Amino acid sequence: MSLEVSVGPPQLAISEGNLVLVTEMDGQISSPGDKGLYFHDTRLISSWRMFANGVPWELLNSGNISHYATRIFLTNAAIPSEDGVIPRHSLGLAVSRSLGGGMHEDVDITNYGASPVRFNLEIAIRSDFADIFEVKAQNIVRRGRVTTLWSAAKAELKSSYRNRDFSRGMTARVCHNDAAPLYANGRLSFEIALAPAASWHTCLCYDLIDGRRRFEAPETCIERSDDSPAGQRVRAWKESVLKLTTGNEEVYRLYRQAVEDMAALRLPIGGTDHLRYVPAAGVPWFVALFGRDSLIASLQSVLVYPDFAGATLDVLANHQAKKRDDRRDAEPGKIMHELRDGELAHFKAIPHTPYYGTADATSLYLILLHSAWMATGSDELLDRHFETAEKCLHWIDRFGDRDGDGFQEYATRSPVGYENQGWKDAGDALVNVDGSLVKGPKALCELQGYVYDARMRMAEICAYLGKSDRAEELRKKAQELMRRFDEAFWDEETGYYAFALDGAKSKVMSVASNPGHCLWSGIVPRERAARVVARLMQPDMRSGWGIRTLSARHPAFNPFSYQNGSVWPHDNGFITFGFRRYGFDKEAFQVMREVCGAGGYFDRHQMPELYGGIQRSGTNFPVQYLGANVPQAWAAGSIFAFIRTILGVQEDAPNGRLYLDPCLPEWLPDLTVRDLRVGKRVYDVKFWREGQNSKWEVLRGDAARVLQRPFAVADKLWGTQSSHPTRIGEVA
Repeated sequence: MSLEVSVGPPQLAISEGNLVLVTEMDGQISSPGDKGLYFHDTRLISSWRMFANGVPWELLNSGNISHYATRIFLTNAAIPSEDGVIPRHSLGLAVSRSLGGGMHEDVDITNYGASPVRFNLEIAIRSDFADIFEVKAQNIVRRGRVTTLWSAAKAELKSSYRNRDFSRGMTARVCHNDAAPLYANGRLSFEIALAPAASWHTCLCYDLIDGRRRFEAPETCIERSDDSPAGQRVRAWKESVLKLTTGNEEVYRLYRQAVEDMAALRLPIGGTDHLRYVPAAGVPWFVALFGRDSLIASLQSVLVYPDFAGATLDVLANHQAKKRDDRRDAEPGKIMHELRDGELAHFKAIPHTPYYGTADATSLYLILLHSAWMATGSDELLDRHFETAEKCLHWIDRFGDRDGDGFQEYATRSPVGYENQGWKDAGDALVNVDGSLVKGPKALCELQGYVYDARMRMAEICAYLGKSDRAEELRKKAQELMRRFDEAFWDEETGYYAFALDGAKSKVMSVASNPGHCLWSGIVPRERAARVVARLMQPDMRSGWGIRTLSARHPAFNPFSYQNGSVWPHDNGFITFGFRRYGFDKEAFQVMREVCGAGGYFDRHQMPELYGGIQRSGTNFPVQYLGANVPQAWAAGSIFAFIRTILGVQEDAPNGRLYLDPCLPEWLPDLTVRDLRVGKRVYDVKFWREGQNSKWEVLRGDAARVLQRPFAVADKLWGTQSSHPTRIGEVA
C-alpha cells in the first residue's frame, strides 16, 4: 500500500532566542492549556482569542514561514450585525506573527462580499505569568500580583506581574492601525467598516519586560520580516553553515529542515554581542541552557557549524560546580545539567539555578573539547579550557566513581533531584528484566564508554601540550577501564552487554539501546562488536523506523512510552556511528535509511525528539510521541551525525589535514558539501558512487591536504590514529 501521510503535532510553534510562541493551528491560545507566549521560562500570554461581534473565526490554513514567523488564514462564520447578517466566508482574515526581541502581530481583513460591512473586531488577551514548570505540570499557583493598565492616549495595554523582587511584564502596543482601539471587559476592540474589496490593517507590537530589561517587538510587518534583525541573523547563520546538495530529496529536505531547526534553537550568550550561540534543547519545554543536550547537539554540529562547540564549552565552564551542594546535586568540577531563570528558580523553589543532576555531561564536555580542537586546531581553545578539563577529570575520579570501584555510578542526593541521570532520564527508564525499577546507585554502560573516550582524547591533548606523564596516566586509566568494563558488563550467554550495574553491582540484562553508545565511544573490544551489532539488529530492537530504546520482548515495553520502547533519532545517530566505527557499514546504513524514512513522514521533514517504536509495515507510519519537543536539537543533529558517518569525515586541523572515508549507500548515490571548515581552511567536496565504490573530488580548497583514512578504527582513538600533532614546531 502506498501512503502519503504527514505526521506532526497539531499546533504552531515558533521561537527566537529565549522567546517561544505555541498556539493552536488557528493561532488562538485557549485557557486552560499549555499553549502561550513564553519568555525566560514565564508565560506572558496565556489566552489569546479573536472575535467578530462575539463570533469566532474559522480556520482555512496555517503554517510557519520560518522558525520565527507564522501566518494563519481564517474566514468568518455568519456574523449578525446592525446592517444584517454578514454572509459566511465573505471575509478573509490573516494573522501574521514574527518574533525577535518581542512579538510583532499583523491583522489584515478583506471584504470579499458584494456589500459593505460593519462589525467590531475583538481581541481578548490574558496573561497568567505562570512559570513554565508549573504549566507543564498543570499545577499553576499564583504567588504575586497581576495588574493590567490601558492607556487610550498611547493605545497600549500593559500587563505586569510582581512577586517581591521578581517581575515580568508585557506591553501590547497598537500601531499602524486604521481604526482607533477601545479596551473594555478584557478585550481590545476595533470598529471595522469595509466597502466591497476593501481591506483593513493593524499591527500589535508586544514588548516584553524581564525585570528592568525591556525587549521591544520588531517594527517590520510580515512582508518584510526577512529584513528584520531576526531575519538578518538567520541569513548570516545559513551562510555560515555547511551546505549540502544531493539527488536524494528526502535527505536534502531533512538536512535543510535540520539547519532551520538549529537556527530556531540558538540561544544568544548573555553579556556578549549576541553573535555567539549555544544550542537549546527543544521547543517548547527546553528553551534553556543544558549540559548534556547542548554538548551532544554541539558534537553533532561540529561538521556543520563548529562555532557551537566553542560557545558551549565557554558557557558551561562558567557554570562548572565549585563546591558540593546536595540539593542541586553539585560537586566540585561537575558540569551542569539545566539552568532556568523563571520565578521558581528565582526563589530557589526548584534546584535549577543551575541543577547538576547529570552523570554524563562532565565526560561529554571533554569529548567536545577534543572534537572542537580537531575541527579548529585552536591552541587558544585548549589553553582557555585546560583547567576546566582537569577539574572534569578530577570529578570523574572522585565523585563520578562514588564507591571507588573504577566505574561511574550516580544517585541523587537531592530531595527534589532526578532519579535517573543518564540521557534516559525518565523515572521509569531503567528497568530490570522483570519490569521492576532498577535500584541504585546505577552504573550505566554508556557512562563507562564516555569516560573511556574522554580519557583517551584528553591523553592526546596532554601529549600535544607537552604533558607526557599526564597523557600516559590517562591512557593507562582508559585501558584499565576498558578491560574491567568488559569483565563486569559482558554477558557471554546473551552475547550482549548489561545496560547497567545496579546498587548491588549486579548486571541488569534488560536488552536496551544503551550498549550501542559503547560502540560509539570505542570501549567495546573488537571481538565483541559483531554480537552487539547483531543483537541491536534483531526485530525486537529494530522497529523498521530505527532502533528502539528497549526490546519489544521486555515486559515494560511500550512503543508510545518516553524511553521504554520508543525510537530516538539521536540515539540511532550514536549507534550507527558505532556500527561504522567497527566496520559494520551495511547495518549502519540500514538503520540510517529507516530513520530518514521515518523523518520523511513528519510535517516539513522536521525530525521530532522521539516517536513511537511500533513495528513498520506496509499499512502504518511513524507515530509521534505526545508532548515531544519539535524542533529538538538532538533530533535535528541526528541527520548531521548521519552525514559525518556516511562520508567518514575526520577533521585534523592541528595537522592542517582533512581525512575522508566515504561509503555512500545505494539510496544516497551522490552528495556534495560546501563550506566544510577545518581550521582556517574551507573545502567543497563532491562524493558519488561508482559501481560498488565511493569516489570523491575536492572542488575547492587544497586537495593535497584532503586524504583517505579508514573510518573503522575500532578500539583506537577515532580521528587521530595515524598522526599525532605536536605543539612544537610548524604545523604541516
